[in-house]
Amino acid sequence: MGIRPEIELACCRLKEITISHMRPSYSWRLRSRTLELGSRTLVMGVVNVTPDSFSDGGRFVRPEAATEHALRLLDEGADILDIGGESTRPGTVLFGDAGPKPSVSPQEEMDRVLPVLEAVCKERPGVVLSVDTYKSVVARASVGSGAEVVNDVSAFQWDAAMAATCAELACGVVMMHTRGRPTEWRNLQKALDIVSEVEHDLANRVQVAFEAGVQRQRIVLDPGFGFGKNFEDNYPLLANFRQFRRLGFPLLAGASRKSFIGRAIAQRTGHEVPAGERLNGSLAAMVACILEGANIVRVHDVKESVEAAAVADAILANESASG
Repeated sequence: MGIRPEIELACCRLKEITISHMRPSYSWRLRSRTLELGSRTLVMGVVNVTPDSFSDGGRFVRPEAATEHALRLLDEGADILDIGGESTRPGTVLFGDAGPKPSVSPQEEMDRVLPVLEAVCKERPGVVLSVDTYKSVVARASVGSGAEVVNDVSAFQWDAAMAATCAELACGVVMMHTRGRPTEWRNLQKALDIVSEVEHDLANRVQVAFEAGVQRQRIVLDPGFGFGKNFEDNYPLLANFRQFRRLGFPLLAGASRKSFIGRAIAQRTGHEVPAGERLNGSLAAMVACILEGANIVRVHDVKESVEAAAVADAILANESASG
């Protein structure tokens, strides 16, 4: 007895839905190697070598403390370490801003991150390191000290030389979306359609990268949770994260410990939640992104994130199997 037409149609439709949830695979070309993305989520551990980090309050500003923290994150299962020497919290005066002295000069940033990059490379040869910077001179020095990836939170907007520098360095790049500059964030108008705006802006920034000579296989995109977005903007980005797959690039999600997570918890509990106590909310946002197609997650709490990502990956694998 054959399958009834309406049932067969429904089964085909379910298969289409399943396939639409499958996470695409990519080969991400870095400075000296290639990472395969898609079969499992890669976990990028955050190492802030700054005195004013919103997430850890400057606990790792000394190179020795930052190096020890980085090695601990690797032991907990981090696939990549993202090392940064400048906080870009709201109100930060960037290098190149008119007016007051910038918060961190290129030399000061290099003095913070280069010793950590070099020490971690020495202790763990073969480790995959990323430098979190928007300054081309810092990117160049960091790649020379062992970084495989340049993670630019401005997607090459805040330093006109950054795109060409990354093309010349032939490193991996993460291009993150941001609206405006940190000194402007508190007064930005609410986006009319934040998801479409982010998708449109990232497409434009990719074109800038191409024109500068950055190869397609070296690019990962990040929608930039919290960067120039108000509290209400971040949840549409989470809910529609899969839409950014239409751009055709691997996706990174960095929602860990962000203030919008603390705000959501506070609305439910009535109590403010400091950055260091946002683990559960961070894991919820991270898993949502993985199920919607994130290839890489940038996190502060590596051990817990590795375990949660393993469960999310198992769900994705079974969705693929059932398709």
